[in-house]
Amino acid sequence: MNRSRRRRATVFCLLVSQRLTVVELSALLQHTAPQPPPREIVLEIDPAQSKVHWTLGSTVHTVHGSFAFKKGSLRVDTSMGKAGGEIIVDATSGNSGNDSRDKKMHKEVLESGRYAEVIFRPDRVEGSIAPQGTFTVQVHGLFVLHGGKHELTVPVQAELTGDQWTGSARFSVPFIDWGLKNPGNFFLKVNHAVAIELEMKGNLQNSAAP
Repeated sequence: MNRSRRRRATVFCLLVSQRLTVVELSALLQHTAPQPPPREIVLEIDPAQSKVHWTLGSTVHTVHGSFAFKKGSLRVDTSMGKAGGEIIVDATSGNSGNDSRDKKMHKEVLESGRYAEVIFRPDRVEGSIAPQGTFTVQVHGLFVLHGGKHELTVPVQAELTGDQWTGSARFSVPFIDWGLKNPGNFFLKVNHAVAIELEMKGNLQNSAAP
């Protein structure tokens, strides 16, 4: 009887030990197994194919103009929504088609001789990014204008096709509220915000971030 009990006890201990070993091994494998890296895409802007359009309303007329991109890239971790990169616009390229008005804009409002660049530094993207095709996302980041830094969220519509991409965005910049000089006078009242429209084209890169 005692021998039978000892045998059962020994078998029980072996079974428990084997089960614990399997559980521990499984946990160890799960802990040490390499996790799939986040998927990162890089959207490079081609300045030659991209443009910034702006519109400023006033009590007399509406002024339309443009700026040129210097360079730009947007890196997005599509699994986490984190973003990075930098998009730079040439402030000295601002043009409305009127020499005297543009001279005043550059000298008194933008002071582009001192602040030659307008910069957007993205930090996160909200919304789903399709691996190919069209989608709409909200891109949040830091907008640097005239030496001041301001948080800004830009709605972007984009299309990915092969290794190319196109995108557009529309948003407003409250430049007077951000401390830039009001270009209006007693007879001419201008809007406190300028409407911005971006047309962007460039290369698409896919990579796995380490």
